[in-house]
Amino acid sequence: MLPLDGSVKSRYIDYSDFLSQIFGAQTQMPVITRDDIPEIAPTLRQLSQREILLWAIQSFGDKVAFSSSLGVEDQVLTHVIAESAPSMRIFTLDTGRLFPETYNLIEQTENRYRFKFEVYCPDATEVEAMVREHGINLFYRSTDLRKLCCGVRKINPLRRALRGLEAWITGLRRAQSVTRQEADVLEWDAQNDLIKINPLWKYTDQEVWDFVRSHDIPYNPLHNQGFLSIGCSCCTRAVRPGEDVRAGRWWWESPEHRECGLHLSNGKLVPTRATVQ
Repeated sequence: MLPLDGSVKSRYIDYSDFLSQIFGAQTQMPVITRDDIPEIAPTLRQLSQREILLWAIQSFGDKVAFSSSLGVEDQVLTHVIAESAPSMRIFTLDTGRLFPETYNLIEQTENRYRFKFEVYCPDATEVEAMVREHGINLFYRSTDLRKLCCGVRKINPLRRALRGLEAWITGLRRAQSVTRQEADVLEWDAQNDLIKINPLWKYTDQEVWDFVRSHDIPYNPLHNQGFLSIGCSCCTRAVRPGEDVRAGRWWWESPEHRECGLHLSNGKLVPTRATVQ
């Protein structure tokens, strides 16, 4: 493990007792707020994904949860959590329009790691009203209608899943797309008013896949067919050679608009990076 600088160590982590504090619940950590991000982020950037997850458990206890989209990076984090922090909540969003392979992966992952995802679904009344007014495939007609659908099927369920939390963990990576190149290990999520932790923020595609293969982690078979980022079946296609990881998501839109809103504030990725040191 890497050492911490004195200012962070004195306030947040007694690193010599790091693991015993986490699993033994020996120490009550101080509340971490948005203002603390610039102080903590430089240290977290030096740590492995496992160490970052352990820090999250130690710092937030049952007020942190991992949001999995069942993507390959999320499967990496699920594996690490199952081994190192099995008490952590893991939830996923079922939009109602996922690929059959994604549903199969949910079951396969639960069987492998012996846990149950907390599955959040969209409100049926909201979906019915949206479809009656705009049609079943409204998202193809305009970016605004596509974002409406994402709002009903993903963002609103996410808000329910995050209720009562102080922080959430995601598989966000800089290498995923042009809309995520400013992602950092620790951010303030202004849209949901809580801290966001991205343990794989700097991981390359190759590093992620090397980890998956070396640990025999289950993943969506659609990845083998060119589906590099997998969402709803109606809004995802295979990626062509040379395209970025998320080019197959909402492919009919320009690249700068290809986000559902889960990681946005006012239409942009939340710019909460602390100064790089």
